[in-house]
Order: sequence, then C-alpha cells, then structure tokens
Amino acid sequence: MAGLSVTTFADGVATRVPFENTQRIMRRYLDDFVLVDDREIRAAIRLLLEHTHNLAEGAGAVSLAAALKLREQLAGRKTVIVLSGGNLSLENLRSILSEDSP
Repeated sequence: MAGLSVTTFADGVATRVPFENTQRIMRRYLDDFVLVDDREIRAAIRLLLEHTHNLAEGAGAVSLAAALKLREQLAGRKTVIVLSGGNLSLENLRSILSEDSP
C-alpha cells in the first residue's frame, strides 16, 4: 500500500488501508455503494448550509451527495441519511461557497 495517494478534500473518507473488521462488516451487510466525487460532495455541503443551516465537512456530506445522485431511485421513499462532522476549514468553506451551484 506504500505510495497510494487519495485525492479528495473529504479526508474522513480517504482511507488508504482496508481494515479487516470494516471489510468483514461490509461484506456481510452492504448491498451496494455509491461513488461520489468532490464536486458532488461540495454541492451537498452548499445545499445543507443553504437549506438546513447545518455545516458538514466533506466526509459528513457524502451521504447527502450519494442520495442526490440516487434521487430518482429514492423518489417517493422514506430515506434517512446521516449528517456528521463539522470539521471544515474556513479556507475550504470559502472555496465551496464561491463556486457556482451545479
């Protein structure tokens, strides 16, 4: 695993080592997963801040970014997402807020 790089500002999900216990839980309980990119995560952060007045760090907004990506599949269903972590630097927040919405 030496030399592996992860390029995302959402460092809470930028794992470089697949831990055995995590892998075991995922194999047993995970049906599927959704990949989101930094653009989608940043859009989710802006949406959360604008509409709910909650600040989430990148890793904390990943669940909303994934739900937005699956919005057609989730339409009409009761859906719960976890919002966690507000460890977002002022520099990243300024950058995110200065971007045009998608």
